[in-house]
Amino acid sequence: MNVDLFDFELPNDRIALRPAAPRDSARLLVLAGAETRDLRVSDLPGQLRAGDCLVFNDTRVIPAQLEGLRGEARIGATLHKREGPRRWRAFIRNAKRLRNGDTIDFGQGVTAMAGDRVEDGSFALDFAGDEPVELLLERCGRMPLPPYIASKRPTDARDAEDYQTMFAAEPGAVAAPTAALHFTPGLLAALDAAGIGHTTLTLHVGAGTFLPVKAEDTAEHRMHAEWGRIDRTTADRLNAVRAAGGRVIAVGTTSLRLIESAAGEDDVIRPFEGDTAIFITPGYRFKGVDGLITNFHLPRSTLFMLVSALMGLERMQGAYAHAIAEGYRFYSYGDASLLLP
Repeated sequence: MNVDLFDFELPNDRIALRPAAPRDSARLLVLAGAETRDLRVSDLPGQLRAGDCLVFNDTRVIPAQLEGLRGEARIGATLHKREGPRRWRAFIRNAKRLRNGDTIDFGQGVTAMAGDRVEDGSFALDFAGDEPVELLLERCGRMPLPPYIASKRPTDARDAEDYQTMFAAEPGAVAAPTAALHFTPGLLAALDAAGIGHTTLTLHVGAGTFLPVKAEDTAEHRMHAEWGRIDRTTADRLNAVRAAGGRVIAVGTTSLRLIESAAGEDDVIRPFEGDTAIFITPGYRFKGVDGLITNFHLPRSTLFMLVSALMGLERMQGAYAHAIAEGYRFYSYGDASLLLP
C-alpha cells in the first residue's frame, strides 16, 4: 500500500509533553464497532465485559541515551537492542566520526568499543569492564524520551518515573509501552472488581519504533527486530479466555505484536521466546487479539498502519480527525483509545 494513505495533518500543539495527572484521568476515545464515545481512561471498566483479559507489557525502560567522546568528537548513542551480555546495537549521532574499533568514553568510568556497522546505520557497542551493563547505564545514561518530546524540552527527573509503567519489571526496553502508562493501582482494582482479568508478557521495545517509514510502499519497509517472550502459563490462560467467550485486549501495540507473533493460523497462542519483526498493515488477519488499547500515533508510522489494519483505514482516518478536532493529546504522553472491531 502507498504510505501516503497513512498521512494526516497534526497540529504541533497536540503533542503531549507531560502525562495526565493522575494517569487514569487521560481522555479515552472508544471505537466500538460503528460507535464513537469520548470518555476518560478511568471509565474503562464500564467499556469492557466480565471475562475479558487485558495483556500488559512488563518491560522496563533503561537509561539508554548516552553522550560521550571519541577523542575530541562528541558522539551520541541510543541503544536499541541487546545482542549479548555486553554488546548492544545502537544508533549513533555524529556517526561519520566513528569507526570500527574506536573507543567512546561516556564518562563516569564507562567506555565502549564500536563494532560493526550494519545496513540500518547502527553500530555494535561492546561495553568494557565486568559490571553489568545495566549498572553502567544507571551511572551515565538518561531516559530515552521520543524525539518529538526530546526536541521540545530536556529530559528531567520527572521522566524517570513518568516514562515507566506500573508493570515495569524486566529491564531491556529503550521506549516505554506507552498505553500502559495510563494505568494505576486503583484502576486495576476497579477492573478486577468488574471481572476483567489481566496478565503480562515481555517485549523489549527498541528505538526503531521511532523511525519514520521512508519507503513509498509498505511492502518495501523493514521492521527492526525486538526480543519478546510469552510463557506457557500466559499462552494457556489467553487461549482459555477466548474459549470461554472472553476477549483478549492488548494494552499497547507492543503486546499486540507479540501475541500475533505467537499465534498460529489456527488462532491458538503458543509460548514464544525470541525476536519478532512482525509488520501489520491493512489486510492482515488477526489471530490472537480481539481489541487494543493504544495511544495516538504519528502520521505515516507503522503503528498507525497497525491500528488501521485492526479497525479499517477509513475508520481510523475519521477517528483521528475527530481526536484532533476535539483536542486529544497525541503520542507517548498523550491520551488513549480503546479499539474494538
